[in-house]
Formats: sequence, C-alpha cells, structure tokens
Amino acid sequence: MAPKSKDINKKGADLSQKQEVFIREYLIDGNGARAAEAAGYGKNSAAVTASRLLRNAKVREKLGGLTSEHLEKLEITAEKVLQGLAELAYFDPRKMYNQDGTFKKIHEMDEATVHALTGADVEKLFKHFGKGQAEEIGTITKVRYADRGLNLERLGRHLKLFTDKFELNDAQAIVAKLQQGRARVAALKKK
Repeated sequence: MAPKSKDINKKGADLSQKQEVFIREYLIDGNGARAAEAAGYGKNSAAVTASRLLRNAKVREKLGGLTSEHLEKLEITAEKVLQGLAELAYFDPRKMYNQDGTFKKIHEMDEATVHALTGADVEKLFKHFGKGQAEEIGTITKVRYADRGLNLERLGRHLKLFTDKFELNDAQAIVAKLQQGRARVAALKKK
C-alpha cells in the first residue's frame, strides 16, 4: 500500500506536490511513466519526465527511504528472498503426491511445496452409457511447478558463481603494483 501524500509531506517538505504524487504512484508498481502521468505530467513526455525525476537527488532520497520502510513493514529481507529461492530450487516434487500416486489436496501440502506449485489442471474422465448417464472412471492431473534450473541459476548469480566480469576488490593495491612495474620497466630502459 502506497503512503499518503500527507505522510510524504512530513518527511520531504522541499518536494513539489507533483513530485510527491509521483513518488506515491511509483511505489505502487515501479512504472515511472505511469507514475509521472498520474502525477499530472504530460502523457507524451511521461517517460522522459520519470527518468528525470528518478535522477533527482531529493526524489531518489525520499523514494529510497519509503522503499526501505515498505520492505521493513512487509518483512522482506535478503535472507527471506534467498530462502525462498532455495526452497524453489531444492523442493521435492514427490511431496505433491500421496503414497498411492494421487495428487495431494493443497491443504495437505507443506508451505514450501505450495510455493513451488505454479499451476495444476485437473480433468475428470467419464465413461458414457445411455442417454445422459456417465460414470467417472479416472482423473488426469497436469501439474506445473517452479523451474529448478532457473532458481538454481538465480542462486548461483547471487553467489557470483557464473560471473564473466573481473571484479576489483582492492583497486589501490592493483594501481600501486602497476606503478611499481612501470617504474621497473623505465629503470630497465635507462640501463
């Protein structure tokens, strides 16, 4: 739920009313162009205006503070997100079925299994005999669950297992080594 204008006003009196409305609307879905339009900026320039507003230091500061408050209220933490990804990546599809191979009812599944379930189509099979008479002879259940590979990849990216970039952790030490090397090369050229 987005904060009300009066809540924003208390914390950022130096923002214009349009900027306050933009921030409130942006918090709803993260769509800058839609938020700019809702704040009263021109429809044709909404995307450009949103980009400009999101670069504005005061707007960014206010947005960052409110975003942190929202995450805190919702109890969304990096630890919970990683835990959720791990549950999706390592969930056991066998937990969706009873001993006899029938699909469990949703209320019979544990929470992690329910989270991994993305869809289920259940179709009853009937044998027809006589006019308007039928007998149920079986059920077809099609189950879709979270993509294990995708969630493992997400976890791997978080752990930087698949990075193609070279990361500099101590740039000053590297620069110092390069300068030392250049000095040695220059000294050798003088000899």
